[in-house]
Amino acid sequence: MRAGRRIVLAMIALGLGQVAAAEPAGAQGSGPVTIGRLQYEGGGDWYANPSSLPNLLAAVRERTGIPTADREIPVRPTDPRLRDFPFLYMTGHGNVRFSPDERLALRNYLLGGGFLHADDNYGLDESFRQEIARIFPEKELVELPPGHPVFGAPYPFPEGLPKIHEHDGAPPQAFGIFHQERLVVIYTYESDLGDGWEDADVHEDAAEVREDALRMGVNIFVFALTQGVRAS
Repeated sequence: MRAGRRIVLAMIALGLGQVAAAEPAGAQGSGPVTIGRLQYEGGGDWYANPSSLPNLLAAVRERTGIPTADREIPVRPTDPRLRDFPFLYMTGHGNVRFSPDERLALRNYLLGGGFLHADDNYGLDESFRQEIARIFPEKELVELPPGHPVFGAPYPFPEGLPKIHEHDGAPPQAFGIFHQERLVVIYTYESDLGDGWEDADVHEDAAEVREDALRMGVNIFVFALTQGVRAS
């Protein structure tokens, strides 16, 4: 991890509102922190919900003081810039397929300090579970209980992951993969946070539903960037 980013993360851990004055570091090597939108093969729409991540990045910037970019950057698993991203996000409605080289690259990225948020946009579940099992054959997706710290700050979610869209009507669930007690993958299922992050007129969600989605997204982003700092 680059020295500039360590400084930013340390300041985040000490006080979110003070981060804006820090020297920012991010995916371009300098400049604000951003999100890498993970591209994949298989026919699924990795590019779904185009207004979602800009809105999430704006919410993180405005609510926490973390200096974020205006937009995400599309990135493939084998892109040499992958390790510059502290946070990867993937979504879609269809099949996910990674090549053997892409699986290895993602595994090395995640074990080396990276973080992935996979957000089921309805239809991603089966293929995502197959692919993540190929990336981590020795690990399992485990359900995160409502008491997990990702549901506690900056916004409290005492019942865990919020329900944003109905889909099958099943309760929302958050699953994780851990490496040496660090959460490296969070998988949000039957919630569809990305739809809730989109512009208000896209899905016509109620204001309180969009607010829950943004708050949960801010929690995930902040947790991903600070978990190592807080544990040290």
